[in-house]
Amino acid sequence: MNNNKVYIQTFKESLSVDESVINENLKYNEIPEWDSIGHMTLMSGLEEAFKISLETDDIVDFSSFKKGKEILKKYKVEF
Repeated sequence: MNNNKVYIQTFKESLSVDESVINENLKYNEIPEWDSIGHMTLMSGLEEAFKISLETDDIVDFSSFKKGKEILKKYKVEF
């Protein structure tokens, strides 16, 4: 599975949403499932999926689907 599919799958599983909800423009708190608890579940899921450890600043800055890809590139995750 390529990293883009892993990324989408992690969103889907961590937030318990249908894949149709996930798109490039999805933002934190835009859907009820992506609240503060959903956010931490998502961060944990991404760390596990990509075998990385996110810095606190990156967790705070992770404000959208698109921004998340930018942040993960710092951890050598290519899309």
